Amino acid sequence: MAAENGKCEPMETDHIYGSDSGYDGSSDLHVGITSTKGLVYNYNEAGVHKAEHGWEQCVNIPLVQPDMYGLLEQWDLYLEQFSAAEIWLPHRYDEHLHNCYTYALMFINCVLSAQKQQPMNKSEFTEKFVIPRTRKASKYITIYKEICKNGFYTVDHPSQEGGTSTVGHLTS
Repeated sequence: MAAENGKCEPMETDHIYGSDSGYDGSSDLHVGITSTKGLVYNYNEAGVHKAEHGWEQCVNIPLVQPDMYGLLEQWDLYLEQFSAAEIWLPHRYDEHLHNCYTYALMFINCVLSAQKQQPMNKSEFTEKFVIPRTRKASKYITIYKEICKNGFYTVDHPSQEGGTSTVGHLTS
């Protein structure tokens, strides 16, 4: 997801794992909100969709603590009612201004409001939740690709200046 322009488009999974070009962080990603049953609600030019499959290689950003039983009990109802609103009809979609990121952030802000908490703007949500998770995923993907390519991955050890240590090794 490119937070600067707010544009989002579906991402091919090969961008992350299989392709030599790899995901470089400059392409727009697609976002959705998961129900407690694992359905991913997402919004695009065709409206709101509920998907059981196709999100297997997504980056998960937890928003609700497991001990928030009251909210978890209402989550699916909130999500269903929110998604049925006219604001999410297909003709209202705009690639830059009213897209999947808008959908996800507006839902999150509705939940925050119901919990009597302050809403977040796009930049705040991106900085606090999206960037830390995508950085972690990027590091993992880099290590994964290097191990697949070389059978190992080396990294500078923090306690040794200029030294390296093996952090991963692939055996057959």
